Amino acid sequence: MRAFLGFVRKETLHLLRDRQTLAILLLFPVVQVLIFGFAVRTDVEDVAIAIVDPTPDVATLNLRERIAASDRFHIVGVTTSTRGLDARFRDGSVRQALLLPTDMERRIGRGDSLSLQLLTDGSDPNTGGIMQGYATAIVDRWYREVVPQRGVLRIETQSRMRYNPTLESAHLFVPGLVAFVLTIVSALMTAISISRERETGTMEMLLVSPIRPVAIVAGKVIPYIVLGFVSVLLVLVAARTVFDVPLRGSLVLLLAESGLYIITALALGVVISTKAPNQRTAMIAALAGLMLPTMILSGFIFPIDSLPRPLQLLSYIVPARWFLVIVRGIMLKGAGLATLWQETLVLVGMTLLFLVRGSRGLAIRLG
Repeated sequence: MRAFLGFVRKETLHLLRDRQTLAILLLFPVVQVLIFGFAVRTDVEDVAIAIVDPTPDVATLNLRERIAASDRFHIVGVTTSTRGLDARFRDGSVRQALLLPTDMERRIGRGDSLSLQLLTDGSDPNTGGIMQGYATAIVDRWYREVVPQRGVLRIETQSRMRYNPTLESAHLFVPGLVAFVLTIVSALMTAISISRERETGTMEMLLVSPIRPVAIVAGKVIPYIVLGFVSVLLVLVAARTVFDVPLRGSLVLLLAESGLYIITALALGVVISTKAPNQRTAMIAALAGLMLPTMILSGFIFPIDSLPRPLQLLSYIVPARWFLVIVRGIMLKGAGLATLWQETLVLVGMTLLFLVRGSRGLAIRLG
């Protein structure tokens, strides 16, 4: 019993001396509760909606004002035709579109039925259903106020879900698993691998070798690049054969973007390993700093639009946020590089930044 208590005391003192690990362990639960508390929401706000109004009149202006006054929507454009609407759905600048009929005011005056078409981005089934419900409710309220004034009126709302008409949840989560898996395989394993070698003393052998820090980093990450590509291929095969998730875009572009994200995650893992004093701290930092943001702040589970504004701003520094837009755009929407070039440039910039910081940090630690 005395030996056991002595062992417990020794481990406790060792943990107390490791201040970085202790700080991460104490802060991680608090940060997790705060992020989950703000992020786990089913409400959808600030939905980008476009309105196609071929013949603007008093009735259409009134309905547009109702939509603009709602805190659920913001109108990003009013056009007279559907030209360019597909491209805006594909790049994500429009989440919903309301197509109004021609001569709406005159039809209401004559008591004719109205046929309104509501297009919704269904790549996120839960969010798509909520957005559709919000828009339908506004139209219904407007309809109930118009009927007593204009007599009998019938409104037929035709709803269409784009990219995921059956609202399969697998179409949302399975592409997101590509980013989640690559984060674990690439960043986490690289951070643990380099910190383990430095902790066990094998990294000191590099001091007497002519190998430059850049070459050291390359030698450590090349096996994980290969492993990351294998993981991507396995996820894509499972997505297609098991869950029937479509691949509407270019497979070559998807693999190229996945390769870019693999390098981004590997470089981030190197940065974590150069800052952590030991393997345990590196593992905890990688779990707390990578896996949690990838799940919560990237749009993997919860839509970014539903997050509070501070968390939305914080999500901009999460690499998985940009990669998820790319992988879902290619797989579900058939988007190409002409649509996804901004997200690609952000990942390239992050990759270069992490590579420079990781190489310099490793050089300092070796020195």
